[in-house]
Amino acid sequence: MVNFRDILGARERIKKHIWKTPLDFSMNLSTKERNVFLKLECQQKLKSFKIRGALSKLTSLTEEEKQRGVMTVSSGNHGAGISYGTSLLKGIKATVFVPANTPEAKVEKIKYYGAAIQLQGKNYDETYKIAMNYAKERQLNFIDSSSDAEVIAGQGTIAMEILEVNPSIDTILVPIGGGGMITGIGVAAKAIKPSIKVIGVQTAACPAMVQSLKHKVCYTEFPTENSICEALVGGVGEVPYHMAGKCIDDILLVEEVWIKKAVLDLLYKERVVAEPSGAIGYAAYMMKQHLFKSKNTAIIISGGNLNFQLVEDAFTESWMKVL
Repeated sequence: MVNFRDILGARERIKKHIWKTPLDFSMNLSTKERNVFLKLECQQKLKSFKIRGALSKLTSLTEEEKQRGVMTVSSGNHGAGISYGTSLLKGIKATVFVPANTPEAKVEKIKYYGAAIQLQGKNYDETYKIAMNYAKERQLNFIDSSSDAEVIAGQGTIAMEILEVNPSIDTILVPIGGGGMITGIGVAAKAIKPSIKVIGVQTAACPAMVQSLKHKVCYTEFPTENSICEALVGGVGEVPYHMAGKCIDDILLVEEVWIKKAVLDLLYKERVVAEPSGAIGYAAYMMKQHLFKSKNTAIIISGGNLNFQLVEDAFTESWMKVL
């Protein structure tokens, strides 16, 4: 499990390696009654919040653990964070397993920073199984992007930055994939401001956390319909599932058409480049504005690695209809 002390420690370890990203006012979503702010983790190093958790974990390793090397499973951004972190800290070998459906731009970014790539498995859940066997056989340190305590602590530093810049924030909207980010943000935000609401957002194509909490079973694997949010599909981490009651106040499900609209609105109206998984919180606010009674909402725009095919698709007639 993760506590606020862990997040404070993570912040000290990673602060010289990351950027404090902007908390920008949203002209498009704000009204006279309600202010909306965008936490632009899409402008973080590597265009993703994942660098926070990756560096938090890597800077916590013992010398013996560093010598053994590390490995992880990723649909792109977490793997890039691990690859970048090992190149920055030097002397740590990294292997990253990626599913076959991972966008090429994300795979290339992982390779660029020096990690060995294993392209195996049709989807995240299948790749995860293969990777776990590989790690056990070679006695490597497996870094779980959802359930590793140090990774979660690193992601929690986002909430600290939000509330330092704007203590009046009373609601935070957070994307949910495996659940690591919302767990860290929930722990930190509620430690600093107990009255704050932390709302998760999932694609309706893969409501793994919603169904896990509904059925009181942690679905570490979950069937997925086709989704443009490849970073948010698959199962839920054990730690996020067990901590959800303390960290998450509600979860909203968003249809794909709203996610497409959010990507385009961010680009055209906010001048922000966001990948679909990073734009899902923005989509949720657009889709369900009537639910938000709070005066000051922060939305995490978690990633900006928009792949080229999606950029092309965004200018086709089918996408433009959602504007």
